[in-house]
Amino acid sequence: MGTNIKAMLFDVFGTVVDWREGVARELAAFFLRHGFAGDAHAFADDWRGRYQGSMEPIRRGTRPFTRLDVLHRENLLATFAQWRISTARIDAAEIDELNRAWHRLDPWPDSADGLTKLRKIGLIAPLSNGNILLLTNMAKRARLPWDCILGAEAVQAYKPHPDSYRKTAEILDLSPRQCLMVAAHNGDLHAARDVGMATAFIPRPREHGPRQTTDLVPEQDWDFVARDLIALAEQLAGD
Repeated sequence: MGTNIKAMLFDVFGTVVDWREGVARELAAFFLRHGFAGDAHAFADDWRGRYQGSMEPIRRGTRPFTRLDVLHRENLLATFAQWRISTARIDAAEIDELNRAWHRLDPWPDSADGLTKLRKIGLIAPLSNGNILLLTNMAKRARLPWDCILGAEAVQAYKPHPDSYRKTAEILDLSPRQCLMVAAHNGDLHAARDVGMATAFIPRPREHGPRQTTDLVPEQDWDFVARDLIALAEQLAGD
């Protein structure tokens, strides 16, 4: 790896784990238990579709920082309302457990091995909008070998706000240029590059299902492009 890069920081939802299938799996079981009709994948897409909008007031400074578990639960209830599904007779603890589906997402097939190889090259940590408990539970279940858990809650800023990248580097006593941002989303890499980070694009063409149309290819000349995390480790090891 280039001698200037000391830490590799990772987007998680979509880049390291398959959020759509994991959330849809738990929604399908929930729907079955309660006799709800509907496509669990479509509900998962609508739930996720509220993700960025729910963080925007926090980025603008019109709402205090609120961890993602809380935003996810608010978004879940709003999605139930959108689908005209009443949860009035469902215990709040069961809604909480469904909301924690985001803690139990499966890694992409290359993720655990790829991160293990990358960890031999330098420090690895998530730079995710997920909160600390969410990312910790996910890592334990999916065997993701992070050196530490970083991201939005640690720095009180949601990507793509510049502070989310700058302050994560500061926690590690590094400058942004000593960090490599790894993501399956061109927008995430664009924001990281704007603050001076190196960038690596990993395509995940099924993050949004079989008809995905976004982030299929690198949209800029990122510093690294690799088919998966194992291939990225091979590139960095030989750099």
